[in-house]
Amino acid sequence: MASALTLVGLFALCSVSAMAQLPDQEQGAEPMAVRPRVVEKQAVVDKPAVVVPDVRQGLTPAVYKDPQAALRSTKMIYVRSTSLLVRVPVIEEKLQKRPEFAQLCLVITRDIEEADLILVVEHDLFTKYIYTAIHKDTNIVVASGKLSSLGGTVAGKVAKRFMKQVLKARGSNAPRCNS
Repeated sequence: MASALTLVGLFALCSVSAMAQLPDQEQGAEPMAVRPRVVEKQAVVDKPAVVVPDVRQGLTPAVYKDPQAALRSTKMIYVRSTSLLVRVPVIEEKLQKRPEFAQLCLVITRDIEEADLILVVEHDLFTKYIYTAIHKDTNIVVASGKLSSLGGTVAGKVAKRFMKQVLKARGSNAPRCNS
């Protein structure tokens, strides 16, 4: 019983002291200090920017209708990797070491605006990786594949399989560079 009375008394004191902190509206008194109301900001998680280029009107209709035509006409490649384990310079090096890369007059660029093709490497599950080659002007997927990191380097496997797809699209009579 005594604890109930103590609790009621404590409640009465707290409510009176809380009311004493409010400004007296009847007398027109203004508070001495105004504390700004703080609104909690929600954390905004930045997602990686997805590049969606505008379609250039000067392209031939074949590029729009046939992904292989886009792959055949590719000269400059921009490499992007979303994986922390497979970095862009390693993929670029492995591509440039392929003999067919130089034979087909392909060039790697670091300027996405100059590229014809964007080669994206992403980590899927556990040891699985996915690469996708996207024609920059039309956003058409022209080559892709899924591979495992077991039994070799991912960058080396991406370079080998991607170049195999480029050679297949260009055929045996593909124009060669004079290097």
